[in-house]
Amino acid sequence: MSVETSLRFDKDYVSGFSSSRQEPAWLLELRLRALELANELPMPKPDKTKIDNWNFTEFKHEVTEGKLSFDELPAEVKELIGSSEQDAVNTVVVVNGSPVFTAVSEEAKTKGVIFTDLASAVQEHSDLVQKYFMKDGVAVDEHRLTAVHAALVTSGAFLYVPKNVELTTPFQAVFFNNDNEAGLVNHVIVAAEDNSSVTYVENYLSTNESTSSVANVVSEVFAGSGSKVVYGAVDNFAKGMTVYVDRRGRVERDGRIEWALGQFNDGNTVSDNTTHLIGDGSFTDTKTVTIGRGDQKQNFVAQIFNHGKHSEGYILTHGVMKDSASSIFNGITKIEHGATKSHGEQTERVLMLSEKARGDANPILLIDEDDVTAGHAASVGRIDPIQMFYLMSRGIPKAEAERLIIHGFLAPVVNEIPLESVKKRLVEVIERKVR
Repeated sequence: MSVETSLRFDKDYVSGFSSSRQEPAWLLELRLRALELANELPMPKPDKTKIDNWNFTEFKHEVTEGKLSFDELPAEVKELIGSSEQDAVNTVVVVNGSPVFTAVSEEAKTKGVIFTDLASAVQEHSDLVQKYFMKDGVAVDEHRLTAVHAALVTSGAFLYVPKNVELTTPFQAVFFNNDNEAGLVNHVIVAAEDNSSVTYVENYLSTNESTSSVANVVSEVFAGSGSKVVYGAVDNFAKGMTVYVDRRGRVERDGRIEWALGQFNDGNTVSDNTTHLIGDGSFTDTKTVTIGRGDQKQNFVAQIFNHGKHSEGYILTHGVMKDSASSIFNGITKIEHGATKSHGEQTERVLMLSEKARGDANPILLIDEDDVTAGHAASVGRIDPIQMFYLMSRGIPKAEAERLIIHGFLAPVVNEIPLESVKKRLVEVIERKVR
């Protein structure tokens, strides 16, 4: 039996919500169009994963506005951004959909960088947000979940880097839900103009272990000609949260996007990471790690479309499955006609720790051009008994040996997380999930 997927939010509610936030006309019009589509469009159909009974529409949407001082921030947030306000430079914090804390360095402001929560960006930089919001990345009318997202988006982050601006200090956003009924409809935009450089890291976490709610997350990343964006993320939603996350990238000539994604949700998850290499010489490298446990079901898609000549795309996905968890890992490299001299390469590896765990790795190459190179590899299996024997023969207990092998297996992505505090937190999450 399928769950009800119609929204309980109507036109009056959406209009009132938009009005209360003093949003521009273009966003209200987009919301109302999306609301109509949300009850008409079909659900997405992830490969080999039935999501008919997953909750994507029943959640608390109301947002309580209010700022917090650094000292008032939840302890879980401080673990990520630092123990003092001086540590929390270039930081946005959103709690239960409400922006509560923002700190941006004077250097960034002087160079014309904009970093703020999405609601503030809509009010203060409406034309700039409109330029990027759900146009060349995720479309409103793709399916029901993108329409729901556009109609009910509440929070997020907006990072804009002007031309020729290179920044070495990372920007960080933390999205934390400790209201167990509150959903999160979150939208992130990272726009790097030509010949600029920026690093952005985000953290998602919640506390709803038993209460059911929804996270509908979209990120759109734009890398201009000659620019570089490093995008790190750690998703750590609790078991009660059904998660839909869609991260898209668009790369112009000689630009690059590097993704480092740690996806450690405890609830059912659908995740899509797509990059379009539009310009000649464009580049992307997508690294993803995940751990599935309990009875959760997950579906991960990492895909790269090579449009430009001499473009390069790399996908590396490592997953660990335990208990009776199951996950689908689809890697897709599509080299379009005309993308001569392009290169695509992908690897999916899945490690299963128990008899009932299941991981399905599917590398896919779609090549519409002759003068290119491409390759793929996939492996699904259990911990190598030779590795275990080697470690245990040197006096390391079995549980500790298994832990060391798992950390080594996930290290290629963990080591790419660009903030030490976040990397430390990620290692802690891995420890908790594998013990």
